[in-house]
Amino acid sequence: MALPLEGVKVLDLSRLLPGPYATLVLADLGATVDKLEEPGSGDYTRHSPPMKDDTSALFLGLNRNKRSIGVDLKSPEGVATLKALVKHYDVLVESFRPGVLDRLGVGYEVLAKENPRLIFCAISGYGNTGPDRLKAGHDLNYIARSGALAYGGADGGPPAMPGVQLADIGGGSLFALIGILAALHERHTTGKGRFVDVSMTDGSMAFLHMHLAARLLMGAEGTPLTRGREALNGGYPCYGLYRTKDDRYLAVGSLEPKFFAGVCAALERPDLLSGAYDVGEEGKKIRGELERIFASRTQAQWAALFKPLDLCVEPVLEGDEILDDPQLQARGLFAKEGEVFWLRTPLRFGDVAIGPPPSIGQHTAEILRECGLG
Repeated sequence: MALPLEGVKVLDLSRLLPGPYATLVLADLGATVDKLEEPGSGDYTRHSPPMKDDTSALFLGLNRNKRSIGVDLKSPEGVATLKALVKHYDVLVESFRPGVLDRLGVGYEVLAKENPRLIFCAISGYGNTGPDRLKAGHDLNYIARSGALAYGGADGGPPAMPGVQLADIGGGSLFALIGILAALHERHTTGKGRFVDVSMTDGSMAFLHMHLAARLLMGAEGTPLTRGREALNGGYPCYGLYRTKDDRYLAVGSLEPKFFAGVCAALERPDLLSGAYDVGEEGKKIRGELERIFASRTQAQWAALFKPLDLCVEPVLEGDEILDDPQLQARGLFAKEGEVFWLRTPLRFGDVAIGPPPSIGQHTAEILRECGLG
């Protein structure tokens, strides 16, 4: 069966994580993704540990099923090559600071003249407008500015640093994908491409949407968002993390009354139900009692108790434990090709053969020849 994006050609100028993950998803959906890299150095992640043989495992995981063309955009020949290449592509993805490609002479306005159907997606930290558009930053900076970082953590404690790159993937890659796919759909009607401006700071604010939108709507009647004191960030005792006897954790997400009533029944403590939705002193008492109870048994013992019960209680898996999870295995997220395991992207529209990532410029001659260039 044909994949949905077969026939779509993507020229990927991006580096590191946000852009390459977005184009990896496009490749898994059937698009042809050609990675334009600077000869000699290439994508920065090629050199980031841990190393698999002579290439970074980080790079390998993000850039399978792509081709590579070596082009020096700082040279007149490289600029001319890119202008010629874009005539043969549907989408261009870049993650430079705003204005970098304009200074090189290959910004959106220039390339759109070469190919009016081109969808040009720019992923940056703060977007292409605003006073901080040129500021440097990384994932932690973007979630700090968006308010998402401050919302996690214990009441009275510091913000909890996420272990994953929320702004890069959630604010950057995924919103870039949405913008690209929307622009491709629009082009069927208009015949024209467009500029897609993705700010990772804007995108990371989407994680706060339900709470922040409610705050705005409440106006003077409401209160500012507060770390560790609200329903879903530590306030409700029926929704949180609990340490077990062996210093592991349980994720209790028993938000609906029927689920938490079941948890209380399983613990033989129906009296705890009354404070399940209290974010004040009563709720703190209930949480303290739950902490004492869950600390009395190991994670495995609690997991065995709750496994047959449909009550939104799960063990917090750590390290390689996720690789043995039967649900994740059944979803086909871990694919083996030869002796190597690859992590698939979540959307599956059919089987995708997994090819190894390219070396720098490996497909330069092939790509130029396909585009009718010398």
